This record gives sequence, structure tokens and C-alpha cells, in this order.
Amino acid sequence: MARNIFNQPPKDEKEPAAPSPAPVKSAKLPGSVGGLRDSLREITANSIRDIEPDRIIMDGLRDRLILEDSSIDDLAESIRKHGQQVPIMVRPSDQPDRYRIIYGRRRLAAIRKVGGTIKAIVRTLDDDASLIAQGQENNLRLDPSFIEKSIFIKEMQESGYKPGVIQDALGLTRQGVSNHRVVIEQLPIELVRLIGPAHGVGRRQWSDLAALSKKAPLVDIARETLTALPDATPSADRFQAVYVACSRKARRTAKVTQGQTTVVKDKSGRPVGTVSVDGKSIAIKITRKENPEFGQWLEERAETTLRRLFEQWQNESDSGA
Repeated sequence: MARNIFNQPPKDEKEPAAPSPAPVKSAKLPGSVGGLRDSLREITANSIRDIEPDRIIMDGLRDRLILEDSSIDDLAESIRKHGQQVPIMVRPSDQPDRYRIIYGRRRLAAIRKVGGTIKAIVRTLDDDASLIAQGQENNLRLDPSFIEKSIFIKEMQESGYKPGVIQDALGLTRQGVSNHRVVIEQLPIELVRLIGPAHGVGRRQWSDLAALSKKAPLVDIARETLTALPDATPSADRFQAVYVACSRKARRTAKVTQGQTTVVKDKSGRPVGTVSVDGKSIAIKITRKENPEFGQWLEERAETTLRRLFEQWQNESDSGA
């Protein structure tokens, strides 16, 4: 079960109540002052503060494919009208009076458009705990798409996070993490970014697209396909358009690879020969039994004829025909 690091249980649920303390002696004053200081630190660490956005460093692993899109403008407009309803979470930075983002990157981007301070919870967390908080908060507020989780998992693994931390961050089992990683390893990252998060498109559909990578140039097809679509086309529809185009290209390539043979006939309908095409070659075949004289004539002129055809192709290509 994933660790929940957002809501810490009340202290009386974590440990039994301590016995009434003995009267404090003057010699214990430093300890009492130290305890008060620790308590103040804990209160401060869990309080909501108003922080200038430029004091927050937008670093760490990104868990969203798109951080600058129309939805950020919509969020900014909502915050302008109704105020910031949900705080972000940050942690202290090594730099004085600066913080590092844990979660709430979209809200931070929106506040930077609106202007003013941003409400933030300041927590002192290490890298592992920060990553778990980031993943859990996103899963609770806006479930990332399958492909966004896959990229997030890949980046976490490449950054050296342990399997248990990755599982806790996204609430996945070890097999679940593996299922996401298998798919993303087969897909060009450029293709994923062209399509976008594609909410509602699951593992099987992305796996089917990944399987086409050996049969068709997915990125080139995606660029050509998406250019013809309106800019506002939803990401899931972009995925579907790219998948259909790639599937068609793969089928055409498969037919050529399997080989096609065409019978060439003269004006009277008599067979002259055959043209065979596969993925490796083009072959023209003349049956001597049916056309012995033509076969002999072509054999004597085959090299010259082929060379002439090649030169004709070069001339047409150079002239832009």
C-alpha cells in the first residue's frame, strides 16, 4: 500500500500521552527553549504562507506533458475571479529565502500569469518524500494519463529512484510500473510529445501504436497527419488520427513486403510478361515459351534499355518533373 504523506495523524494517535512533566528547574531551561523552538519550526513548516512566485524554483521531475496550454489560461482566469482555492507545496532551497516546488506546477504557472503571491505549504522533505508527495497529489487531484505516468516512471528510474519510491509515488504495483515502462521504451518520445497526454487512451492502445514502430516511420507520419488537423484538436483525437494513419501505412508496407505480381498484356490481351515487386526488388520476367522472339530481342538490349530508363529518371528528377 502506498504511503500517504499528506495527512499526518494527530499526535495522540501516533504515541500515548506522555506523563505530566515534573516542575521545570532553571537547569532545564535550555531544553525547554529548544523544545519550543522545534515546535515553532513544526508549526511553521505545516502552515500556509503567501510567497512571491519568483522565489519558487520550478525544478524536479515533470509529471505533465503540457505545462503551457489553454488550460493554464483557464486556470489563471479562475484564480483571477475566485482566488487560489488550493495551495501548492514547496520545500526550502539551499538558497536563502528560496523554495523548490514539490507539487502544484500548473497552479504556479497560472499565478505567474495572474500576478501576486501564491499560497504554499512549506514542508521540509527529502527527495524521496517530495517525489511521493508530487505523485500522490496529482493522482488525487487530476489523474495523469497513461502515457504521462509512463514518462514520469521512466524519468524517475533514470534519475535513480528506488522501485518502492516509484510505486508509492503513483500508487502502482511492481507489475503496474513494468507495464508502463514496457510501452514507453518502444515509443519515440518525440511522437508522444506531438500527440500529447491523450487522456482516456490506455495501455492497450498505446501498445498497439508502439507495435507499428517497426513497420512505419511513426514520427514522420504523425507530423504530416497532425499538420492537417485544427490546432484545438483534443489530444485523444490526435492520438486516434495518428494511429489510423500509421496503421494504413503499415498495411501498405506489408503488402509490398509480401510481394505483388502484375501480368503485363499487349493490346490484344496476350500476356507479354510479369512485373514482380517486393520489399527488396523489382523483377521483370519474360516467358520465352510464349514470346521467344521478344525475349531474345530484350536480352540483347536489356543493359542498354535499363541504363536508358535510369538516365530518363535522373533527368526527370533533376527537372522537377
